[in-house]
Formats: sequence, structure tokens, C-alpha cells
Amino acid sequence: MAKLLFGSPEWTQALHDELNHSPAYEQAAKNWEGDFYFVIEPEGPVTETTYLYMDLWHGKSRDARVIQDPSQKNPAFIMSGKYSKWKKVVTSQLDPIQALMTGQMKLKGNMVMVMKNVKAAQEIVRACTRIDTDFPA
Repeated sequence: MAKLLFGSPEWTQALHDELNHSPAYEQAAKNWEGDFYFVIEPEGPVTETTYLYMDLWHGKSRDARVIQDPSQKNPAFIMSGKYSKWKKVVTSQLDPIQALMTGQMKLKGNMVMVMKNVKAAQEIVRACTRIDTDFPA
């Protein structure tokens, strides 16, 4: 299978599928309720903001896609960061919770809910690492 470009519709669909086939994610996120925008901010080779929408509910991904117009949805959570930080997160070089705590990434939404579900965030990252990903250079 060919490598999928990080942040592309195909990559987002692969993450959706990976989460829905992961017993570890299902268990870790069994109490999670809330949809997300994962916002990849321009930096280096990435020249436009990318909005990945994911509707995560009780250990399943109900919907995942790239959104062109961020006003289309009003997600419960918005996690944003520069491209280089996202690249480090999805390759397990940077823990997403540590990135939030150190200001390398930002979160809008209920931080308490996120902190109660750290294992779910870690399982999302593990799912990302299982996707054969190509990064813009």
C-alpha cells in the first residue's frame, strides 16, 4: 500500500478505520464523548491550515474527514498546533498531553475531560503510528 500524505482525506479515513479496528482505543475511550477539530497550522512545506474533523464517541470514530470551511462544524474540542509539532505527535516523538501542557499545542474545550482520558489520546497517537505516512518536506 502506498504511503498516505499526512492531513489528506485518505490519511484521515485511514485513522478513522484504524481507531474503529482498535480494541485498545475502544477500551481507553469508552467514556469519551466529543468531536474534534485537529488544526494543522502552516509551517515550512505546509502553506495552508488543515482542519481534520473527527467525531469520537465511546471508543469509536463516527466520522472523520478534512473540512474546508471550519464554520461547517462546531466541535466540542479544537486542538491546534504548527505542522512540525503535529508531525512529532503522530510519529510518537511528542506526547500530545505534554505538548498541551508546555504550550507547544493549544486546546479549546474541556481540559478536565481530556485529562481524564489521557489513555484515549495515547491510543489515537498509537493508531497514527500504524498508518504508513508520508510527510510534506
